[in-house]
Amino acid sequence: MIIPAPEDIAFSIFNIPIYWYGIILAIAILISILTANKLYSFVNTPQRKDIIIEYAPLIIILGILSARFYFCCLNPEYYFQHPFEILDIREGGLSIHGGIIGGIIAVFIIAKRNKIPFISLIDAVACATSLGQAIGRWGNYFNSEAYGMPTISQTWGLFIPQAKRIHEYANYELFHPTFLYESVLDFTAFTILCFIYFKFSKKYRGLTLYSYLIIYALIRYFIERIRIDSALNIGSLPIAELVSLILLTVGIIGIACVLKNYRKNNA
Repeated sequence: MIIPAPEDIAFSIFNIPIYWYGIILAIAILISILTANKLYSFVNTPQRKDIIIEYAPLIIILGILSARFYFCCLNPEYYFQHPFEILDIREGGLSIHGGIIGGIIAVFIIAKRNKIPFISLIDAVACATSLGQAIGRWGNYFNSEAYGMPTISQTWGLFIPQAKRIHEYANYELFHPTFLYESVLDFTAFTILCFIYFKFSKKYRGLTLYSYLIIYALIRYFIERIRIDSALNIGSLPIAELVSLILLTVGIIGIACVLKNYRKNNA
């Protein structure tokens, strides 16, 4: 099966192009917010409901700004020469690692202002984030980005227009659709995290968050081994792989602490 290259512009309003990337991103964010709110309200029924929807603008703004800032930091030479493009995200240029950082900051602010346990909120948000990632990756498809190595088979792969191909692979046409691989894996992660959240979140606060960090770190590390358009490398190691290893370590240590605290409090 050959996946054709799509049009990146959905439509125009007063000659201003509206990109599929932005539409997909908006849908992913909306569904993530609604899902996180539902998860939190279902498990934490005695606590304040719809707080995630109430503070959705804060989560969205901090998440997008952090994702964009992180991406620009990975491409400093280009954005130093084109500073007016820093806030232009219509054609892409958001980093999920940066978005995770911004989301955590937003949730911390929400929890602090409303005197709600931070870990209860972040567990729900972490679970819903994997669903948003599964949807958001399709924005990369419409931008013909986040693709992998050329495929050996001539009957399977994502067709990348020549203008979007990396220079070293200009003579190839079909590439591994890593956006699709990650989308499927992210949705699988969401189902696993939902099970963990509903089964253990009341008993083991933080388990969902740290499980998300571990699962996503493994997914992203695997995907980065195939991708050829990583934003920045440290030597021969893509920065995304390095960050994934850090998230994996934090997740493992976090789960160990959660289990230790539970045994300590129930000894």
